[in-house]
Amino acid sequence: MIFQASPYHQYKSKKRQIQSAIKKVLLSGKYILGTEVQKFENEFARYIGVKKAISCASGTDALYLALKQLGIGPDDEILLPSHTALATVAAVKMTGAKPVYVDIKSNCYTIDPEKALLACNKKTKALIAVHIYGQSCDMKKLMQIARVKKIKIIEDCAQAIGSIYKKKKLGSIGHVGCFSFFPTKNLGAIGDGGCIVTNNKKLANKIKRFRQYGWDEKRNTKFPGINSRLDELQAAILRIKLRRLSEENLERNKQANLYKKKLKIKNIILPKVCKDTFHSFHLFVIQCKKRDKLVKYLKSKNIMTALHYRMPAHLMAGYSSDVKLPQTEKLYKKILSLPLYPGLKKVHQLKVINKILNFYENKN
Repeated sequence: MIFQASPYHQYKSKKRQIQSAIKKVLLSGKYILGTEVQKFENEFARYIGVKKAISCASGTDALYLALKQLGIGPDDEILLPSHTALATVAAVKMTGAKPVYVDIKSNCYTIDPEKALLACNKKTKALIAVHIYGQSCDMKKLMQIARVKKIKIIEDCAQAIGSIYKKKKLGSIGHVGCFSFFPTKNLGAIGDGGCIVTNNKKLANKIKRFRQYGWDEKRNTKFPGINSRLDELQAAILRIKLRRLSEENLERNKQANLYKKKLKIKNIILPKVCKDTFHSFHLFVIQCKKRDKLVKYLKSKNIMTALHYRMPAHLMAGYSSDVKLPQTEKLYKKILSLPLYPGLKKVHQLKVINKILNFYENKN
């Protein structure tokens, strides 16, 4: 069986180091907000190129923590794409703010800055730049909008750990960056986890307190908070994996290049890499004709694909809006995520390629 993603391979390739790190934590007797979390936060901040990193329980919580401590709440409007993981929208809803969906650019699937500018009004307080699949948004234009409209830019980097825009790691450009360490991510924990990064020390301190009831160093509070902590075991595992993240992102690019070389056929639109960016290829997403038939055919050959995403948020009952998003609505019926992850053998990738070519050559 060839899977679309494989968290197991992330573990298998680092098995000894991970098991050793877990044993060390177990023997320490310190399991919450100890030295492993502190060290991971420092190492991750250096990796991204920011002053502060604050870990938390999940990527959804990272977005929620950032939004709340930027002062977002009821009656505020937040611009974001509908073509995203539901976590992005759910975090906005959790604050009581209104998600305002903006269409995407057809070439790279990220939020369209021109459409975002048109959607701004007096209630707009922030824009969430979702770096979808590992591809960077046009951060130059989005930051220009932020300056003109006096709004905050929150980078949703859940799928873009290690991606770069104009020589800067994503997460270091906007006012705050949010990350997920869900097991399938490029930097995946063995469980849930998240992180917020920023160069604003005052904001970082507020987020750090908010993630644990609002406590200060003396466990006193001046504002209420929540419980959203990354545990020591996950931090220790992430520290091991972080050391090879850049190397593994290059491996993802190598696999992506093989797909792009071999799948140049009229029935498929291949993903593009925007100018001045490094794409971390969390996912390799094509647009294809007869998508559902292709999925069924590949499954019959023991090749598992995925749909990211089966339906945009604005068309789902729980997050619906009557907004019209032509590019988003055109895209979701055609997209398909192909197998791509560190540890995927070339022979297996070539099998995926050959079966796709066979499907279209046989005019299914």
